[in-house]
Amino acid sequence: MESYYSAGIGKGSVMAYHILIIDDEAEVVAMLRSFLTRNNYQVSFALEGAEAVRKAKEQPDLILLDINMPQMDGIEICREIRETVSCPILFLTARDQDADKVEGFEAGGDDYIVKPFSLAELKARIEAHLRRDRRDREIQRKVFGDLTVDYSAREVYVRGESIHFNRKEFDIIKLLSLNRGQVFDRGKIYDRVWGLEGDGDDTVIMEHIRKIRLKLANAGCGACIETVWGIGYKWIG
Repeated sequence: MESYYSAGIGKGSVMAYHILIIDDEAEVVAMLRSFLTRNNYQVSFALEGAEAVRKAKEQPDLILLDINMPQMDGIEICREIRETVSCPILFLTARDQDADKVEGFEAGGDDYIVKPFSLAELKARIEAHLRRDRRDREIQRKVFGDLTVDYSAREVYVRGESIHFNRKEFDIIKLLSLNRGQVFDRGKIYDRVWGLEGDGDDTVIMEHIRKIRLKLANAGCGACIETVWGIGYKWIG
């Protein structure tokens, strides 16, 4: 059985967006593959963890990832691939507890779609994430003293040296740095960065901010994010 399908129209009217489906249920994969192909997406799929990690190296434009998989579950897969894959990752799962959602977001997921879901909703969420990702790549770069944020490449440099940030950390840097001086409370940061499913525990923002500050400090960069006590955070770089 072929694992890659091509459709006619896509980004730039030249090449279709590539979506990777990771799910161990062949029937679900077949249904999603058929639906997405009809909607002009290129589709590849993986039925287990090792194959998923290998297919993710093809750098798809978006990943649909089931959580409940044998051997290597979706959370583990997400953590494994997130360091090398920057595209949106949308979890598909029957788990609907806030703790499950927070775990998925902390692993690097961008959205959390609870089964059963309508295909119309899935299509809308995919389109929303692809639009946002495309806008992200169209923005160029800003320089803040020794610190440079390259929004199109999603890279941060301190005096020319690249500093690694995961997807959510970079998204927080992007939000704050593009709105220099504006104060964002934790809830607003959560809504803007985690997007369509921003209803989890916004205390994860504190941990992300801590990690961002630590990485910048270790690189010899001065304080860029200021805590406005009782309100939130703002970019002062």
